Amino acid sequence: MSTRDLAREVLAGEDAWVVGGAVRDEALGRPVLDLDVACADPRGAARAFARRSGGSPFPLSERHGAWRVALGDETVDFTPLPDGIAADLGTRDFTINAIAEHLATGAVEDPFRGRDDLRFGLLRAVTDGIFDDDPLRLLRAVRLEDELGFGLDPGTEDLLRARVGLVTRPAGERILAELERLSAAGWRRLDEVGLLEPLGGTLDERLDRVDSTAFRLVTVFGAGLRRFPVSNELKRYAAVLLRAEPPADGSPRAIHRFRRATEPWALDALAFTGAERFRPAVEAARASEPAEPLLRGDELGLPPGPAIGRLLGEIAEERAAGTITTREEALAHVRRSAGPVRTDG
Repeated sequence: MSTRDLAREVLAGEDAWVVGGAVRDEALGRPVLDLDVACADPRGAARAFARRSGGSPFPLSERHGAWRVALGDETVDFTPLPDGIAADLGTRDFTINAIAEHLATGAVEDPFRGRDDLRFGLLRAVTDGIFDDDPLRLLRAVRLEDELGFGLDPGTEDLLRARVGLVTRPAGERILAELERLSAAGWRRLDEVGLLEPLGGTLDERLDRVDSTAFRLVTVFGAGLRRFPVSNELKRYAAVLLRAEPPADGSPRAIHRFRRATEPWALDALAFTGAERFRPAVEAARASEPAEPLLRGDELGLPPGPAIGRLLGEIAEERAAGTITTREEALAHVRRSAGPVRTDG
């Protein structure tokens, strides 16, 4: 049974409507992963739906009374409908998101002619106050243009440009969620309409070098990315790219040193530093990476300490350069650098 069919059974006999992105995406032939249902009792509907589906219900917004049920990759949101569907649609952002289908009958409510805008590929504001009501819609406008291949109608673009100063007001995690969904073209559009500068970002020729959300974020914001609540993984990625220096040359030693400083993101670091000419050398070094080290730390016969890591690093570099190829040669290097080595265990 589909998610919509199950919601129809749970809310049988009630005035419930499918609204927003689910209606839009279905009309455009796009996958519908998230269902948004407006009804009289979101809490009760979410709990009943969760019991039938095995999903997990939780409040999405205490202030607005919305609830969500998580179903793996899908979500079903239940939102309140205090004043009827017409009033609800009047609070939406863009006309293409202000279309509703009655859950039971399939009847369509489209007071702002959103279906016409879907046909013409236009993003049009429902009211002149949409950006004042929720400044995150400034970013959402550009993101929807980017994802759907639509364009802002002239009046809505004028409204947006007049409100760019509001773009920093939403919470950082909400801003980041919109930015993470932008393609390179979306970032350029963000800059074109004046939304990027207030956020502290700038564009340069690196934007298109790697088709990666993380790469674009680091390229656009640099060290300023830390102002957003990014993950620890993204922090590490950004730190590697921002401190990366291109290989001195294409020699095995230089490539090894570069990789030691930048892996597992060496190829992205090459693009970030403008050193993509070394890509074949880095790929070749990866392909020939030895499965096992010549020596392990506990085989050096040295007391625990930073010297062990330094020596292992030296051995790995010399092995990459071809000056050390055997375990005996590695032990000889340790003896020269640190004195006698105990090898009897």
